[in-house]
Amino acid sequence: MAALPFGWAAIVRLGLVQTALGSVVVLMTSTINRVMVVELALPAVVPGGLVALHYAVQVLRPRWGYGSDRTGRRTPWIVGGMAALALGGFGAAVATALAETHQAAGLALAVLSFLTVGMGAGAAGTSLLVLLATGVEARRRGAAATIVWVMMIAGFAITAPLAGHFLDPFSGARLMAVSGTVSLIAFVVALLAVRGVEPSRVERAESEAPKRPFAQVLARVWAEPESRRFTIFIFVAMFAYSAQELILEPFAGLVFAMSPGTTTKLAGLQHGGVLAGMLTVAGLTMGIGGPVLGSLKMWTTLGCAGSALALLGIAGGGLMGADFPLRVPVFVLGLFNGIFAVAAIGSMMALAGAGGEAERGTRMGVWGAAQGLAFGAGGFLGTVAVDGARLLTPRAVDAYASVFAGEAVLFVFAAALALRIAHAPATQGPRARRAASAFEATLSAR
Repeated sequence: MAALPFGWAAIVRLGLVQTALGSVVVLMTSTINRVMVVELALPAVVPGGLVALHYAVQVLRPRWGYGSDRTGRRTPWIVGGMAALALGGFGAAVATALAETHQAAGLALAVLSFLTVGMGAGAAGTSLLVLLATGVEARRRGAAATIVWVMMIAGFAITAPLAGHFLDPFSGARLMAVSGTVSLIAFVVALLAVRGVEPSRVERAESEAPKRPFAQVLARVWAEPESRRFTIFIFVAMFAYSAQELILEPFAGLVFAMSPGTTTKLAGLQHGGVLAGMLTVAGLTMGIGGPVLGSLKMWTTLGCAGSALALLGIAGGGLMGADFPLRVPVFVLGLFNGIFAVAAIGSMMALAGAGGEAERGTRMGVWGAAQGLAFGAGGFLGTVAVDGARLLTPRAVDAYASVFAGEAVLFVFAAALALRIAHAPATQGPRARRAASAFEATLSAR
């Protein structure tokens, strides 16, 4: 008998996995990052490179998704991924404490730990989204995407201040104790959250069983025009989304003479806009707005186009002078970022089953890899672009304005791609089959 669609309780339970995941990751990207730079006096490039490793290993997401396709169940991959994530998170704290006295050994362990975190987050996150895509009704996908995203942010928001409280007065031993406690709680929460949610037996037709090798399945997914186009869309949109994260606050400080506290509030205003955008899409795609306002494709396109306009507003505002009300376009940017992000995740769920249940995990893995690589590259290259532009122009405002304008162009390109993405299952014609064969041969040669 086919499994019933997930109710709201099941969706919230699965959202707790994202909360647990976020609680471990935030210690890696904030607390451990700060300790390495301040307490250990290491160059900022060290934690930056470790975080980049965490993103780079996301390229393995298609393999994790393929593995869950072969087993037919997602829960073991979520639990295994969370176990690796928790172990890597604790290992990173141990590595940081060890680096105080044995720097080489500590940094070697840190590399291993951040790689483990990346693999664990990839395995758990990919299978979680596939499970949601399988069990959530089409009309609830926008709301489900909002719930799991907001619950991940809740993991950031709850863990960071609590961990900060228990870390004072700081010591390596205290860091290990706090990180170990967070990792253990996160794993237990995730384990309890997924217990019994997925049916114990998933029925699949014999013809759909993923007996083909990974290279062949990956080639088939990549050769389909819709899958390939959506992968490119995810990379471009998420690159533009992440490229402004590390440059917006410095821009506000340099051009508008805002204090650190004021720029932090500005970032909070942007995040508030993100939440408002997500809730808007969640409500309207539940059927409140009808078939037109309920279209994830329409909201994805609108979110990208609106983000482009907001970035142009920020760039133009800097050129207009310090009296410009910067808070307005920053909030608008957050609003449309939230609209695009949650609609894109909902679309991802809808498109994951385009080639049948047997390839859901591989498809989601390909898109997850594109998202992870875009996040890692976007944040880094956004700062590089600003530094490069400042070498060419004497005024900081011109440098930042040019980069924001470039990000706007990327969002316009993403909007154009979103308009071409269909939610109907893609068919694989002779041309796509030939492309799949060629791509498979290339992978086999490697």
